[in-house]
Amino acid sequence: MVEPSAERVGLRLSKKWKRFMKPSTGYYPNSTQNSVSGQRSFHLFLLVKGTIFYSSILYAASESLDDIVELGRDLAFIIASFFIYFKLIYFLLYADNVDEVINGLEDCYRWERAGPAAAGVRSAKRLHYLIVIGMQIIWVVSMIIFIVLLISTPFWTQQELPLHAAYPFHLHDSLRHPRIHILIYLSQSFDILYYLTWLTVTECMSVSIYSQLTTALSVLCVELRHLHQFCDGDEDLLRWEIHRLVKYHQKIIKLVDRCNEVFHGPLIMQMIVNFLLVSLSVFEAMMARHDPKVAGQFILLMILALGHLSMWTKFGDMMSQESLEVAEAAYEAYDSSVGSKKIYWNIRFIIMRAQEPLIMRATPFPTFNMTNYKAILNQCYGILTLLLNTLD
Repeated sequence: MVEPSAERVGLRLSKKWKRFMKPSTGYYPNSTQNSVSGQRSFHLFLLVKGTIFYSSILYAASESLDDIVELGRDLAFIIASFFIYFKLIYFLLYADNVDEVINGLEDCYRWERAGPAAAGVRSAKRLHYLIVIGMQIIWVVSMIIFIVLLISTPFWTQQELPLHAAYPFHLHDSLRHPRIHILIYLSQSFDILYYLTWLTVTECMSVSIYSQLTTALSVLCVELRHLHQFCDGDEDLLRWEIHRLVKYHQKIIKLVDRCNEVFHGPLIMQMIVNFLLVSLSVFEAMMARHDPKVAGQFILLMILALGHLSMWTKFGDMMSQESLEVAEAAYEAYDSSVGSKKIYWNIRFIIMRAQEPLIMRATPFPTFNMTNYKAILNQCYGILTLLLNTLD
């Protein structure tokens, strides 16, 4: 069988993120963790704290109605905070479904076997592993910078709290309630640090699932191309191997469909949220262009939103492209001089099925690929132009 350290590392990436999430953030409310009373209480505490945090910044937006730049900043963080709150609720409801997908990916590497394709399989997995790790490192570093800038905002701007927030009885007022103000600052700093760290880990885990499906498709292509080398003219072995590869292909297809079903809500939400954040942050950066500090905040937010959407779009595009490569690999595996025609019916079935690409999609929104990504950017530019012309 395959070497675990060399070949399974790519397919275990989502499970590593999941294992990292449990001790580092403490919020992965699947049925196992919810069965522990202490964990269940901690999950409830995080939801209540998240609700208070979101309500405070939502309530404060009414104070910024006279300043379009401040209102835009409030709206941007309200949108971003809503996405985080949505993800908290989503994992509360669907963590077991995510476990199901991860367990399905764990089964994928059990279908592989040693042979002439082993070196090619290792090479393909290393390449995909380096791509996903490279993009995730960039995402993590960007989020760390963003967290530090947010928490330190009161030290280099006139804003008294990291995020504009309002509480009953003016508890956020540093002149009336200086001690409570300090507590609110510490609470906001904790919320920003915790929830953004949790979001970073969950996004890395989620996007790793799709990257692993792409890796599984690459493994299938390599094994198809080495099919005859492995069977070495043995017709019975050839029949068995083709049957195994067909089942492997069908398993990947079912996992992609299941992933799109499980992540349907988050995919829709992140498409809407990123579109709004990019449009709003670019517009506000143009409006605040005479204040470099404020404009810089919006530019950084725009970069993060674009980076987030780019990461998902890139892996969706890679999965679609790799699924089409399966048809070409299956065609290369067809050799009428070896085995009977009946054996190759399954090969033809793979070729026919692989004509339709596997896609990352949340109906009714378009597919996550580079073509639609460019269309989203064009829409953002069109909205920005319209808003600027209206204000002029």
